[in-house]
Amino acid sequence: MHIELPNGLRQAQQNDWKLVGDITAEAFAEDPVNLWIFGNPRGLRPLFRIFARDVYLKNGFSHLAGKNGATMWAMSDANIGLPRTSLWKLIIAQMRFGAPGSMVRGQEAGETMAKHHPSEPHLYLFTIGTRKLARGTGLGKALLAPALRAADREGMPLYLENSNPVNHGFYRSHGFETREIFPIGKGGPPMEAMWREPSR
Repeated sequence: MHIELPNGLRQAQQNDWKLVGDITAEAFAEDPVNLWIFGNPRGLRPLFRIFARDVYLKNGFSHLAGKNGATMWAMSDANIGLPRTSLWKLIIAQMRFGAPGSMVRGQEAGETMAKHHPSEPHLYLFTIGTRKLARGTGLGKALLAPALRAADREGMPLYLENSNPVNHGFYRSHGFETREIFPIGKGGPPMEAMWREPSR
């Protein structure tokens, strides 16, 4: 899929993995699902750095808005599973920074998300986020718009999991509809699966 980026946005390169991970970790620091899994925000930086470096910058793509905003995307047929060595790095990081049981909850959450993930072809938005100081500036909309335009042009649906009810209105305003709501794990908060049909 060809996505044209306006001035101020660029496609992240492999050596941007720390920047993508750090922006995303800051954006998700108050996220109910991630806090339930990891117990505190400190476990998020290694998580998102590993996913950026070993999954989405290799098998998907990421967009950056300077040092203040980032996305991680993949086509539905891409391999977005963590390689075994990456999984071990994540386990070690969560032993240092996560709360007890974080990897068990994380594995349960991953299996639950995979079970609910749609099978039809789509463009998957894994994460979109901005640093705290950039919130409310329209940066999230700017990061989302190029992929939406490309998806509309190519007739491609989009899918995401909204892990924070605060963001529901943002996604709805861009054409995403709630597909289902499911608990992320036993005793965990809800996850909202959202789908967007391409505009004609």
